[in-house]
Amino acid sequence: MWLPDETFKSVIQHTPLISIDLIVRNEQGEVLLGKRVNAPAKGYWFVPGGRVRKNETLDDAFVRLVREELGIGSGMTREDAKFLGVFEHFYDDCVFGDNVSTHYIVLGYEISGLHSGKIHQNIDQHESYQLFDISCLHMMENVHQYTKNYF
Repeated sequence: MWLPDETFKSVIQHTPLISIDLIVRNEQGEVLLGKRVNAPAKGYWFVPGGRVRKNETLDDAFVRLVREELGIGSGMTREDAKFLGVFEHFYDDCVFGDNVSTHYIVLGYEISGLHSGKIHQNIDQHESYQLFDISCLHMMENVHQYTKNYF
């Protein structure tokens, strides 16, 4: 279910959002990050992922997000990923501006061994995707702290 902007702004203002983050590793162990084009975390490198929609099961949300965020069609399910745990993300802003904060309850899932040539970027949320060595991303200021926390 997709909400009109004013309704969604009210939801963000009054409730936490539930989302799934995808920690994607290639065959060499590098991790895939996208440079965010929208608030919150605009301008930062962040793991792909997205919100769980009303009346959408976690299994269906996972399959949809893998398709939308990575361009990977059928075949990958939540059972194929490793559950990393529940995380909380707090932001001072939201997609509608700086006057409303955002609170996410995030379910982190790791997907390993993907061939990077099969991944297609989601240009609605990320201006580009890049593979990062985990030891390097910890030192980078433009990799968001919430992403660093997964490692």
